[in-house]
Order: sequence, then C-alpha cells, then structure tokens
Amino acid sequence: MRPESVRGTKTLVTDHSAPHRARVTALLVPLVLALAGCSEVPAEAPEPPGAAEPADSPALATDPAGSVVALAPDAEGMVFDPVTGLLAVAVRDPNRLVLVDGATGTPVREVPLPGHARHLQLAAPGGPVLVPAEDSNSLVEVALPGGEATVTPVGTYPHDAARVASGQVLVGDERGGTLSIVADGAVTSTLDSQTQPGGVAVVGDIAGVVDVGAFTLTSYDVPAGELLDVADAGPGPTHLVADTRGRFLVADTRGDAVLTFTADPLRKTARYPLPGTPYGLAYDATDQVLWVTLTAINEVVGLSTAGDELTEVARFPTVRQPNTVAVDPTTGRVFVGGRSTGDLELIDPR
Repeated sequence: MRPESVRGTKTLVTDHSAPHRARVTALLVPLVLALAGCSEVPAEAPEPPGAAEPADSPALATDPAGSVVALAPDAEGMVFDPVTGLLAVAVRDPNRLVLVDGATGTPVREVPLPGHARHLQLAAPGGPVLVPAEDSNSLVEVALPGGEATVTPVGTYPHDAARVASGQVLVGDERGGTLSIVADGAVTSTLDSQTQPGGVAVVGDIAGVVDVGAFTLTSYDVPAGELLDVADAGPGPTHLVADTRGRFLVADTRGDAVLTFTADPLRKTARYPLPGTPYGLAYDATDQVLWVTLTAINEVVGLSTAGDELTEVARFPTVRQPNTVAVDPTTGRVFVGGRSTGDLELIDPR
C-alpha cells in the first residue's frame, strides 16, 4: 500500500458536495479495506518443538523374540562388559544398578545409586560403568565385577557420558546446557556451548554430542577443550554411537532415521530411513552391526555398518517400550530392556 493513496483519500473527504461524498465513500471503502490488509500483524511463528522422546509404545501384537526374564521396575540404560560377562542395567524404585549374568539373565549384584539413570557406557572393557545419575547431578563410576562406586559432582541433570582415548570423561549436563570434563574424580573444566546436550560418543579424543534442543551434532577435541564443528542432525536427534570406521551414527528419533557422520571433520554423509521412532542404540564392533530399538512398533533392528551405506540385516519383535538395548560382541547376544514392564529380553541372532 503506497502512502500517497491514503493521503489522496483524505483530500477527497473534505469536499461537502453530497453526490461527491457518495462517490468518495465508494472509493474510500476498498481503500480502507486494502489498508487494513497492509497493516495486519503477521501470525506468530509456531514454537519450535522440544527434545524428541521415545514413542509411547502400543500393547504387544507379537510375542518377543528369544527369551524374557523379569528384572525390575523402569529398566532403562544398559551396557554389556565383554571382560566380566556382566550386563549393567539401571532401574528405579529404588534407584540402583543391577549387574546381570549375561549368559543366564540372572542378577548377581545390586549397587545403590544416588539418582536415576537413563544411559550407561563403559569407560573401557572391564569397567568401570559410567552412570550419569540425573537427579543427583553426579557421575557415578561403578567398578566391575565388585560394584565399588565413585561419585563425582557434575553439572545439572547429567544425561550421558563417555571416556575419550586420553582418559577424560565428557559428561553432558542436559538441563544445565553444559559439558563437564572429568579427570581423576573431579571436574577439570566446563564447556557451555550446548543448549540441551543428549547422547555422547567418542572416536579417539574427539567426542560427538547431540544437542536435543538445537537438533545438532557437535564435535569436540576433549583434551584441548575445543569445539571443532557443528552439523544439522535432523528434526529430532537423541542418541549416538561410534562405529569401527570412525563414524558417528545418530538416531533421529523424530525424523524416523539413522544419520551417518564422519567424525573428523564432522560431516553428514548419509540418511537411512527407519520408521518406528528409533531411540535406543548399541553397537556390535565384532559383527559391525548397529542395533536400534523402534519404540513405536516394539521392534529392534540390526543395521550393518560394514559398507559405506547402512543395510538392514535383522529385525525382531521386542518387549514393550524398548527404550534401551545392549549387545555382547563376543556372542552377538542382544539385550533389550522393557521400560514399561521391567522385563529383560535376550535375543541370539547368530
């Protein structure tokens, strides 16, 4: 709308001739309507979506594959240690780490935790288990097989943690928007370049961190405390692992896909569509297979990482709400935790 059109309308209105006023009114109405259209306040942009979450899994339509054993409430967060043959599982009510014989599925020891955990990693084969105890703002390192625990205060609501080759542990403080670098039982430095850090994985001394608030993957040189690169990671990334080819594999939970990135430099190289709300990840370095849980359809899928592109090699029905998965690289056994039932599923794909 040009300003001179409005000024011309005002000049015409000053004429007192009735017939002329009628003509002016006829001219004025469309101009006023057009002016209203020009001055309309644009509709506000929709709020960006929050962090992606696993789907609310439906009731089972198919019996789970393999065998199922009852474990404990809210089983979520698992990692298998090939040296001791123990599967570590985080459970709640009360918060504790259950150490399970991977061969039988039988619990052999319980370790009290100061808070609940959703993700576990091994610092190295043989342990300790890295346990980000979210609501206690602490990292718990649990020795294997004895269960001795060391507690280190970190940032707000630690979600995931991984140890780089030089020995430091990088902890993603999800609600604090920070990364804590831990060495010898103490935080040595803090990085504040994240909005809401989620999954963490490492390739040598380089760590990849999914920002579930900004929907990005960021790489860091942890010993140097330096941010290296940032890449788009889809509409809803959550977790990641590293494969034997030095790549980061990211679950784009909201985008129904697995994304592949080179670690150094950080570059997205492929997107593998995987409908079903992918969430839990575990990597079998022996068979070079990525195991992904599909929470919307109660399934776990095996994707070969041996080639440049991912290919599906296995698919099994699971227990309900399969938020977490682990794998024994010596036997290929896959463990799936049912969050809603507290069950543990054992699958032998080989």
